[in-house]
Order: sequence, then C-alpha cells, then structure tokens
Amino acid sequence: MIVLIRAAFFVILRVAFLGYIIIILGGEKVNREKVIVIDFGGQYNQLVARRVRECNVYCEIYSYKTDLSLIKEMNPKGIILTGGPNSCYETGAPTYTKELFELGIPVLGLCYGAQLMMFVLGGKVTKAAVQEYGKTEVKVEPSSPLFTGVAPTTICWMSHSDYILEMALGFDVVAHTADCPVAAAQNKEKNLYAIQFHPEVLHTQEGSKMLFNFVRNICGCEGSWKMDAFVENTIDEIRDKVGDKKVLLALSGGVDSSVAAGLLSRAVGKQLTCVFVDHGLLRKNEGDEVESVFGANGSFELNFIRVNAQERYYKKLESVVEPEQKRKIIGEEFIRVFEEEAKKIGVVDFLAQGTIYPDVVESGLGGESAVIKSHHNVGGLPDFVDFKEIIEPLRILFKDEVRKVGLELGIPENLVYRQPFPGPGLGIRIIGEVTAEKVHIVQEADAIYREEIAKAGLDRSIGQYFAALTNMRSVGVMGDERTYDYAVALRAVNTVDFMTAESADIPFEVLQIVMSRIINEVRGVNRVFYDLTSKPPGTIEFE
Repeated sequence: MIVLIRAAFFVILRVAFLGYIIIILGGEKVNREKVIVIDFGGQYNQLVARRVRECNVYCEIYSYKTDLSLIKEMNPKGIILTGGPNSCYETGAPTYTKELFELGIPVLGLCYGAQLMMFVLGGKVTKAAVQEYGKTEVKVEPSSPLFTGVAPTTICWMSHSDYILEMALGFDVVAHTADCPVAAAQNKEKNLYAIQFHPEVLHTQEGSKMLFNFVRNICGCEGSWKMDAFVENTIDEIRDKVGDKKVLLALSGGVDSSVAAGLLSRAVGKQLTCVFVDHGLLRKNEGDEVESVFGANGSFELNFIRVNAQERYYKKLESVVEPEQKRKIIGEEFIRVFEEEAKKIGVVDFLAQGTIYPDVVESGLGGESAVIKSHHNVGGLPDFVDFKEIIEPLRILFKDEVRKVGLELGIPENLVYRQPFPGPGLGIRIIGEVTAEKVHIVQEADAIYREEIAKAGLDRSIGQYFAALTNMRSVGVMGDERTYDYAVALRAVNTVDFMTAESADIPFEVLQIVMSRIINEVRGVNRVFYDLTSKPPGTIEFE
C-alpha cells in the first residue's frame, strides 16, 4: 500500500481532519525504480511523464515547491525539469535550490528547465534576439550520451523567447541551431543535461530516442514498469489490504471503472459490490448496456446494483450553469448515493474508484499545473466521505495504460476500447443548464453521430468523438416554417495519451450525413457544427 501523502497536500489535511486516506495500489514494487518530473508550469508536463513510461520506467510529477528532503527520500533514478511560461531570471519566477544538482542524481532540463539549470549554476540567460517557435532544424553532437543514435541533423520542436547566453562552468555545447547557439548542453561528469527544445512532443522527430537515452542509459533504469507486472502486483496488494472486508466500487461502465472492476473482481470476488448510478446523463441506452455486461447475466464475479437516480440529479442541477459547479454537484451526489447503498449492504470499509492519472493532474493535484477541471472522483469529492479508505488502483496510469491492463485481465476488446465517457456524463456535454429535454436531444444526436462514424469504419481510428449541445439557439427554416432551435457541436479528436489532442480529419461526406440525420431526426436542433479546436488550447470535453 502506498498512501498518497506526497503529491497532494490537501489530501493530508483530509486525513488529519476527516479521518480517511486515499490508497494508491500497484506502485509499491515499481517505485524502487522511478524518475520524477519537477513541474514549472509547462503545458507538456504530463506528456513528459508519459514519454518516460513508454521507456518502461515509472514516473511521477511533482511541483517545483516540493521540498528537497522529500526528493531525497524518494531516491529517484533521474530528475527531469519541465518547461514553463516564465523567465528564470525574473524576480519571483519558479526556481529550485542549487543542491538539487549536487545530489549525484542525473538531471535533464527541458526548455525553461534547461535555462533554470544554467541560471542556478552560474550561467546567464536573457531574451533571445530571434525567438524560435515550431519545427526547427537542430545540429547535434552524436558523441553525447543524450544523442546516441540520433541523426547529426534532426528536426525538433522549439518554443522559447529566452536563450542561454553563457553556460555554467563545466558544461559543453552538444547541439545548436541557426539562431540558438546552445540548443543543448551537458556536464557529462555530473550527469547534468540541458535541452532548449521539447523532446516529449511528437513534432521532435527523435525525441523519444533522446528521452530513452537519458532514462535508460544515463540514469541506468532497467525498464521494469510493465503492465503484466502491474496487474499481478496490484491484485496481490488489493488482497493484502482488503482481507475479508467489503469493497464498494463506483461503476460507470466506462473504460476506467470497468478495468478497476476487473482488477477488484480478480482480487476479492464477491466481496466487491459495484454500484452503477444511472443519473440520467448517460448516452442513449447505456444504462441497459452496462447492466447487461456487469449484472447477473454478465461474466464478472461481483455483486451489481443499479440505482436509477435521474430525477434526483435533474433536481440538483436545476438552474446550474457554471461547469465546475455542475461537476461538484454530480460528484457529491455520486458519493451520497454510494453511502446510502453501503448502508443497505452492511459495513463497507473501502470505496473504490476508477480515477486515472490525467484526472489527478487536471484537477490540480499533481505538479504545478492550474486546475483545468475538477473530475467528479478527484477534485469533485465533497468535504466529507463516509468510508474509512478510498482505493484507486488505476490512479497512477494514463488512459492507454489502463487499456493495456484491461486486455491483460481478459476484458473484451469492445469494452476496453469503448469510447471514453466522463463521470459527470452529458452534464458537461450540455452547455448551460441541464434539463431532461436537453439530455434527450444530445443523446439522440450522439447516437446518430456514433452510428455513422461506425458505418464509415472510423470508430477505431479516432481517439474520441461525441456530440455536445451548445447553449446557442438560432433561426432556421424547416418545411417552409421558421424555427428557433439549438445547435449541436460534433467533436472528434486523435490523441495518444489524452493530454494533448488534434481535431480528427473526418471526411466531409460523413459529416454531411450526420448533419442531415440530426437535423431531420432530432426535434429541437436546426444547426450542426464541427469543432476543430486542438488540446491545448481547448480541452477534449466541452466543460
């Protein structure tokens, strides 16, 4: 068992004052080999961690405010400093103590992290005469351990307005561009490396190779972070922790909670009760589909309870338009329903949830990132939860890692690769107030969209797609009559890790069919839009 006391200080306060703790399972053994990311507010911090894990090395994100003593206690094999929006030489800019670079642990600075390393160690950083943004040709020194196997001239992603004017003592230049004399530097003796560009993004053609060189070769990591080991370790840890006690799982039927159910079912069997809350904010027919998979006739060894709470949720959400407020209301109602069901089945010591790592990061509980949105099962938790402990066996995993765990458990592919669906459901795919009428509109529009995407053979090639209901109403003409109805927005993105995403290129003729069917078949809609926004600056969901 690993108690989450490092990444989220407010959780420590909850332990002290509210009497419960959050348990992360599946990490005790793999944490013997770990690389940590120190976050300085960069937009790619989660992606850095994800790329490290692709090297089969476990990685966690921590704020630059994390005390050096805690880093020493963690004893990481390597440290990566992220980018950030500030200038390291300005008063009040995020920084770190010089002692970090004297621990004998390899350190890799990326963009702001590279500049900060130089600045703290006595170099000079200033505004660049020529600012670099986007794909840039970089000439590297192949003899550097960081660039082993990398082409002498390679394409990298630059995003900086400052540059390293003078290197700190002991550093050598190992990469440059036409406008950036120090695109990378190293102090080989002390295992300190600084990169001005971003190796973690796909636009850097050989970035994964560079990060592999750092993590596996320079840091000496063996690469033991694998899903089969994670599954077996987590099942063993759940059994040891739970013993003969009962566990209540918040089951939405989505990928995350389904995989959590598979892990818990394998570990404790009938000691697990899955409570499926039909809050009336699900996709069309989804309540019945979830029950068919996990209910009495399903293939899982567990207890299944379905709670139909549609009216309860609609009443709570009446007149609420602010997204964060909606999320928190939905999150609190989840917990209250679980508490009520727990009382019916007797003493339940553990509440289990399908929380994954992007939920934690986007809710502001990891690193230094701002709160993007409170997930119903993380930042959306109410101030009091009537369970002794919360088990979150997937909390340290990214979405694609969760899918791998699901396949390891033997969960059917059609469930493992099911379209992601947020815990707050259609409540955050309806802009503005949530009503039964709006829910019906978006359910019908979304069902048509998904059906046509599947017919076109695109359902497995698009990362995530759905229909949302905007709060915009406009004039239209249908059957020679004036209409004043809603606009539906179609969203489709391609993504590897759900931390960044690009709009999917859906054939125009498919969009035309979807538009025509929605307008003709869904009462209350007279316009259909297609959302081209990437993440960032947008999020995948609308709210």
